[in-house]
Amino acid sequence: MKGKIRIIQGDITKLQVDAIVNAANNSLLGGGGVDGAIHRAAGPELLNETRKIGGCPTGEARASKGYKLPARWVIHTVGPIWRGGGQDEERLLADCYRNSLTAAVERGAKTVAFPAISTGVYGFPLKRAAEIAMKETIGFLENEDSLNQVTFVCFGDEALRTYEEVFSGLISP
Repeated sequence: MKGKIRIIQGDITKLQVDAIVNAANNSLLGGGGVDGAIHRAAGPELLNETRKIGGCPTGEARASKGYKLPARWVIHTVGPIWRGGGQDEERLLADCYRNSLTAAVERGAKTVAFPAISTGVYGFPLKRAAEIAMKETIGFLENEDSLNQVTFVCFGDEALRTYEEVFSGLISP
């Protein structure tokens, strides 16, 4: 699994991968954080396409072209807003990863990059989000061999350390 999963700190909009995942809002019309950065980097054509898609429920995923991004595809997924853990947030976040990976494979992607979905303004606890992201991705990769690599792109040192620690804990004997 070490060769198929990598964890980096950087700018997801600059990665040379087949698909990047956008931590979108339900409207898919852009917003703050990684969502706004992806929309700015892709150009106005992305907004035109996402308007036609018509939104996305929490936990699901929708795909669009990447336009001016190095990535051919943008997989938009809507993570849950953290409300203390009693609103099915963990299942919804797991659905985001599983549905995004499925959407990428359906488009023929071999490489996919994820941000830390729901951990910004949506307030999902970082360590728990990283555990869900890693477990879902590892489980998916164990049953799907068409993906060559999944990259987790962390914003900041704390996120990078957390993702690395969680991954090490899951693959160590």
